[in-house]
Amino acid sequence: MDRHVGCFLVSAESVEHAKLRHHGDVDARPGMLDFAVNVQGSAPPTWLRNRLAARLDDLGRYPSAADELGARTAVAARHGRGTDEVLLLAGAAEGFAMLPRLAPRLAAVLHPSFTEPELALREADIPVTRVVLEPPYALDPALIPTAADLVVLGNPTNPTSVLHPADTIRALRRPGRIIVVDEAFADAIPGEPQSLAAAAGPDILVLRSLTKTWALAGLRCGYFLGAPELLAPLNHGRAHWPLGTLQLEAIIATAEPDAVAAAQQRAHTIAVERDSMIERLTALGIHVHTPAAGPFVLLRVPDGELLRKHLADQGIAVRRADTFPGLGVDYLRVAVRGPAEVDRLVAGIRAAGL
Repeated sequence: MDRHVGCFLVSAESVEHAKLRHHGDVDARPGMLDFAVNVQGSAPPTWLRNRLAARLDDLGRYPSAADELGARTAVAARHGRGTDEVLLLAGAAEGFAMLPRLAPRLAAVLHPSFTEPELALREADIPVTRVVLEPPYALDPALIPTAADLVVLGNPTNPTSVLHPADTIRALRRPGRIIVVDEAFADAIPGEPQSLAAAAGPDILVLRSLTKTWALAGLRCGYFLGAPELLAPLNHGRAHWPLGTLQLEAIIATAEPDAVAAAQQRAHTIAVERDSMIERLTALGIHVHTPAAGPFVLLRVPDGELLRKHLADQGIAVRRADTFPGLGVDYLRVAVRGPAEVDRLVAGIRAAGL
């Protein structure tokens, strides 16, 4: 049904499209305390910035085949895969945009979850069925339509912070079906349990992002892991030099053992900060969905939209969650932050008086 807004006619389809396109950076204006975007830190660590800065003198030439191979080799070694099982991406968003190249007859997208994969598929006129999980948002393979030959899910899932068992994901496998697992936040979990990144198979694609852990949102780095025959159609038709020199350097640097160890150390810190944050928010009477595994948590509060606006007036950004299918205006997502930032969030919620 269409509805009138002012003198304009806004269709339900256009409203839904806008929701699918919504991203947390829209909720965070410059200068705000940012709980809306799941990037850790405001800039890459010093050692990584130095690595990138050292390559600035190379920007006068095109990225070389050796640079590209070096990045694929580093990622392959990091996950115990072959170099032909790595497809480098200009951010995970590029990976989602490639999904229509798999030419599925019917895609099943699990929700509540990140909406970019569904948006990319719908814009390519791929038939999509939503599989909306109810709280506690546990994955049930029986809910997936038998006809679906492409299944897309996040693990851990944005915004619920649910971590699905790897064996349950494997139970989704069917002849002729491809499973795409978005593991954008997997490296923010100690030990990366339930990850399928090292699981070679002809029908599983794993998507990884470097944006969040390494504060590289402005550089756009990520990769697909999967069988060469799955990666080939995704890679078909790309422009020359799809990644720049700095992107390739960032991928190499963050795949090295010292960087992986540093990410794991940070993952342990996130786990401690998340537990403390959940305890403090629960003490305010806010419902926090648990168990939570990712670097963010899902909140449910009465008048959630009003609270979000009150917090914004106080310079605190939180992520609206009604744009995720299956959730309404009383849901908010907040990134895990340290004690000082949480102090301000708690004070802001109290000041809202809701």
